[in-house]
Amino acid sequence: MNISIIGGGIGGLTLGNVLKQNNIDFKIYESAQEIKPVGAGIAMAGNAMQIFDKLGLKEKIENAGVKMHSLIITDQKLRTISKTDVLKLESKYKVCNIAIHRAELQKVLSENISDHIILNKRLSTIEKKENYHLTFEDQTKIESEIVFGADGVKSLVRNQILKSGEIRNAKQKCWRGILTTDIPEKYSHNAYEMWGEGQRFGFVKINENTLYWYALVNEKAYSEDIDLLEKFGDFHPDVLDMISKTAKSNIIFNDIIDLKPMKKWSVDNLCLIGDAAHATTPNMGQGGCQAVEDAYIIGKLLETEKDWNNIFQQFEKIRRSKVDRIVNTSWTLGKIAQWEHFIGLRNFIFRHMPESINQKQMEKIIRLEM
Repeated sequence: MNISIIGGGIGGLTLGNVLKQNNIDFKIYESAQEIKPVGAGIAMAGNAMQIFDKLGLKEKIENAGVKMHSLIITDQKLRTISKTDVLKLESKYKVCNIAIHRAELQKVLSENISDHIILNKRLSTIEKKENYHLTFEDQTKIESEIVFGADGVKSLVRNQILKSGEIRNAKQKCWRGILTTDIPEKYSHNAYEMWGEGQRFGFVKINENTLYWYALVNEKAYSEDIDLLEKFGDFHPDVLDMISKTAKSNIIFNDIIDLKPMKKWSVDNLCLIGDAAHATTPNMGQGGCQAVEDAYIIGKLLETEKDWNNIFQQFEKIRRSKVDRIVNTSWTLGKIAQWEHFIGLRNFIFRHMPESINQKQMEKIIRLEM
């Protein structure tokens, strides 16, 4: 059976590892000319790390990243608003939360399946005849019986075949930076997000001497000549230090968007996974993790089911509730975090929320569905 995965991101690569583990042949078509160190940092929470453990990749990912012990929300002066201790869940699920450079993660995921990856193949059109006929921008054509759309929030597979999917703009602008520097010990194993007035700044260590940071402002406060040092001038001095030391070439800028929850992710012999099906805003660190979970569930269903359309239908039923909850919760949390008024009230409510609630929510996310 001819199986094509469109997109060599986290979801597509994890699915490739899952199919290989099930002795199923496939090809991944990736638009990039090479797998190279681009992008920024990403968090792999306990749900993803459990799956990487089952794929024999956990140790490699742990070694390539940094273990996170706590997720800490603070005000702009680094005074704690809330803290989630992820160490408490480590012993139960036998995995750590890992902060890692996206490129390092993709490198680990692609090592075992490099023979199945075809680079420099940007999809141009996909048509359903008896099978799927795919044409790439270099005019090469293939025919495939089974297609997985793992091509991101602006998925061409979704747009041309399912003709659905509403991209939502959160009206927030985001800068993501990678900084090579000496990192104080107090920042070594915690992920921080600082909430100000209509702006946020987060950071986490992703390698021995590498820090990943991100900064957000509301769209109405943005201009093309915005000065981040001036905009975040009332934040903790370490924030200004991180921004000023980061080379412009190591900063990525984009809008915060997601995909409004969809009713259908699959049609005859074709299925969307990851951001192509359920892109989420980055407020819960679950975008990549949910793509990994998609691949895992497909693998579990393959253990007892050989009809791909039955697999796709069961996959949607199993995944929809959790994914929709994460997408909607993340969207709401991002709006609250970017409040411009009632900041004291917001911080008071989150500061007095019992840690047990945070732990319960975290465990709900980490627990796998099969």
